[in-house]
Amino acid sequence: MEILAKRIRTISPSQTLAISAKAKAMKAEGEYVVNFGVGEPDFPTPAHIVEAGIEALRAGKTKYTPSSGLPELRKAICEKFARDNGLTYEPSQIIVSNGAKHSIFNVCYALVDEGDEVIIPAPYWLTYPEVVKTCGGVPVYVEGTKENKFKITPEQLEAAITPRTKMLIFNSPCNPTGAVYSEAEVRALGAVCEKYGIYVLADEIYERLVYTDVKPFSMAKVSDAMYEHTITVNGVSKTYSMTGWRIGYLAAPKSIAKAIDSFQSHATSNACSIAQYATITALGSPEECVEEMVARFAERRAAALARIEKMKDAYCIVPEGAFYIMLVVSGAFGKKLGERTIENAADFADALLEEKKVAVVPGGPFGADDCVRLSYSLSMEDMMEGLERIDAFMAQLK
Repeated sequence: MEILAKRIRTISPSQTLAISAKAKAMKAEGEYVVNFGVGEPDFPTPAHIVEAGIEALRAGKTKYTPSSGLPELRKAICEKFARDNGLTYEPSQIIVSNGAKHSIFNVCYALVDEGDEVIIPAPYWLTYPEVVKTCGGVPVYVEGTKENKFKITPEQLEAAITPRTKMLIFNSPCNPTGAVYSEAEVRALGAVCEKYGIYVLADEIYERLVYTDVKPFSMAKVSDAMYEHTITVNGVSKTYSMTGWRIGYLAAPKSIAKAIDSFQSHATSNACSIAQYATITALGSPEECVEEMVARFAERRAAALARIEKMKDAYCIVPEGAFYIMLVVSGAFGKKLGERTIENAADFADALLEEKKVAVVPGGPFGADDCVRLSYSLSMEDMMEGLERIDAFMAQLK
């Protein structure tokens, strides 16, 4: 008899965390490692949000809250949806959780039965299929082609639908590609989902990190029917550089929100009370700090793209949002570094880290084995040094 349950044995470890851990270990030994693997903003949490958390501590706001979140926070989230997304929700439709990842798990646990198919556009955030499998579902991948900026089409979506299809996981702006779907593209995909009665888990965690005229559009705004078939997930980790505070949230039809609240009350109870109070301040304050962060990311993005354009054996599809670049490195496959042959993106990443002390995340776990993911959430100096090292590494391959 197996000790571990089947649902646990199917889970793959996170390569993003593994790469970061290896890079940190090398840094601890005194190595100058450039780490492109980090999936969080490198800016501090804004001071006024930190002060709100400290004030909550001093005021003794350290007790349990309702499992779905503080009433005043859920109200603030409703106001955020109305202001930023043109969507109307009641507080009873909002569930606050321990990060957006937790919200994603809650949605899958509530909606996905054994054998249900969940469509995941590829490349994808590597956690999506692991959560689907844990809940008994079957991930069905639809490839977003490079020719279409890593985005899927309505025709591709419709071709992937079967009688077992329960849900589409839709992420725009996208981790890892930075792809942003236009309003017209979202409406076209939404029309297919509406036609077949498919639910959508819309992950909008990167919605504020956009650098072009293409602005994110919420799937729940497509139509009344899609409002009732969409669960929107968001949080404060990326917008306010609050990754460690662990506050995510979702907005859902009332029946789904009620079911998730019931489950969460037994699983984790409430998210951290201190972080909830800080989030109220984050959502209700002027956002010059967010605009400044976005401007800094935009500068780094532009510099990185200009440098990558000069590389001979690597290229990228220009990302429109988030803070990632998928660098296509298939030009290195089949080449050698000494006696070592680079067969795939994992080989490339391992050799790059060992030879040039540059950490990148191989694209295989994201569904793109000809790529490595670069995060430009690091200083301009480190980023440019890292890109120089990557170019030099590529030149060494024979």
